[in-house]
Amino acid sequence: MVFAGQVELKKMARIAVISLAASAAGVLVSACQNDPDIDITKLTAETDPPEVLYNQGLANLNAGKTTEAARKFEALDQQHPFSEYARKALVMKAFVNYRNGQYQDAINGANRYLNLYPESPDAAYAQYIVGLSYSKQIPGVTQDQKPAARTIEAMQTVVTKYPDSEYVEDAQAKIRFAKDQLAGKEMQVGRYYLERREYLAAITRFRTVVEQYPTTNQVEEALARLVETYFAMGITGEAQTAAAVLGHNYPDSQWYADSYKLLQTGGLEPRETGNSWISRAGKKLIGA
Repeated sequence: MVFAGQVELKKMARIAVISLAASAAGVLVSACQNDPDIDITKLTAETDPPEVLYNQGLANLNAGKTTEAARKFEALDQQHPFSEYARKALVMKAFVNYRNGQYQDAINGANRYLNLYPESPDAAYAQYIVGLSYSKQIPGVTQDQKPAARTIEAMQTVVTKYPDSEYVEDAQAKIRFAKDQLAGKEMQVGRYYLERREYLAAITRFRTVVEQYPTTNQVEEALARLVETYFAMGITGEAQTAAAVLGHNYPDSQWYADSYKLLQTGGLEPRETGNSWISRAGKKLIGA
């Protein structure tokens, strides 16, 4: 037999357990609110409207709290996916990832934006973020230059597809830098072959610089190296032409002075022949 007092005692025990659990939950939520390293959106349901979340994200970004800003933009994307604020949050999340040095995440986010909203007002900015993220990954010329090639591709899209955007000028600057890196890589490999007297392989690299990167800072040396390489092979006509093109475009260059002296050791001087590939390529150079 169960006495009434025992039943009441059991009820009171259950109420005490529930109260303790609720109290503990309240303490946990309160602690999380005071701890910036804990994402409270994962513990409680987010009820803020999209404009509030977006403005909170911007406020955190302006305050330098990029991690919290990313959380707000992510929450907006997940909870209000079809709102105008979610569209804006997507490109802002890509920017935050770029700012945090998470370049692949920035590229992925920006490309997702471009796939979803290719004609939107922020499409140019998203494409620019892709280019910036690749540009930041360009290594020294002794390393693989795939990021440089991808920078050129991404930034050229900015210039071509969004010619009136405010990002064109910087995109063009990033393209010039990336091309100079690619040309520098070719020069590094070309010098390697030249030192080992693998002349044909060296010429291929120097020719690539002159023909494909005619406006870079590497062209001057590339022409001088062609003079040196062709002269070493006894192909004096091409050596003279390379020196002539070098002198025409960079008359005050030390590279030209050195090339001129080298030709003089063989009783030669710079002289351009019209049927050389060097003459044709020389017309694309800055001073031509």
